[in-house]
Amino acid sequence: MRAYGHLLPKRALLPAGALLLACAPACAQEAGQQGLAAQALAQQGLPARPAALALLPHDLSPWSMFMNADIVVKAVMVGLAFASLITWTIWLAKSLELLGAKRRAAQATRKLAQADSLAQAARHVAEGWTGHGPVAQLIETTRAEESRSHGLSADGVKERAAIALSRIEARAGRAMARGTGVLATIGATAPFVGLFGTVWGIMNAFIGISQAKTTNLAVVAPGIAEALLATGIGLVAAIPAVIIYNVFSRSIASYRALLSDASGEVLRHLSRDLERARSGLPAAPRAQAAE
Repeated sequence: MRAYGHLLPKRALLPAGALLLACAPACAQEAGQQGLAAQALAQQGLPARPAALALLPHDLSPWSMFMNADIVVKAVMVGLAFASLITWTIWLAKSLELLGAKRRAAQATRKLAQADSLAQAARHVAEGWTGHGPVAQLIETTRAEESRSHGLSADGVKERAAIALSRIEARAGRAMARGTGVLATIGATAPFVGLFGTVWGIMNAFIGISQAKTTNLAVVAPGIAEALLATGIGLVAAIPAVIIYNVFSRSIASYRALLSDASGEVLRHLSRDLERARSGLPAAPRAQAAE
């Protein structure tokens, strides 16, 4: 400045000097306060912290953020946690139900394939735990239709039996799919519910900035963290719901295929029995030996 000060106009130097003189008391006061704070921390054996870090809460764990969140954001988090609980409850109950139903249907279908007549298949399926289920209903409905249509056309009997069997298959499929619609709803709506909580939390954070009249990140950081936690919980609720729904859809389709195979076996036995009755032939040799 000594070398080049004579090159600058004096009018340009006056505002800068006045500004320094005006800011000197405030800067000295702020420096004095920071020095006193640092001295107090040094006496306690603690390191000095910046003013921005002093505004941050001591605990930013998920539970602490939940407890400090706005009532709307807190309600969103509770609702999403409840939806996640429903998802895992449906998964457990429906998994056990599907496992038992598929094993029962597979075993009953094997017994149907090994039988030589519809009556023999009915006796074999009625034994053990396969006596209760859609396959047993398929056999009983077909035998009832055969008994009621005695003396009528064989084609008509088979057509009416096929209609009744298709209705039983559809009813069993609907019963097995009960509850999976809730998973689809949770998977589709949970991310948007979490996003609503995030938008609400960030809005409150910016309102806090305007009230505090400061742009310090330490003021808005806790509110934004609490808001983003709502989005995280929404994803935690939605992702398993979508995956479990897809798994159940494939399992239910496989279960319906098993029932369709059982219906085919029942219709095959019915057609064979009707042909024997029309031709005047006795029952199958293996069925007579078993009796």
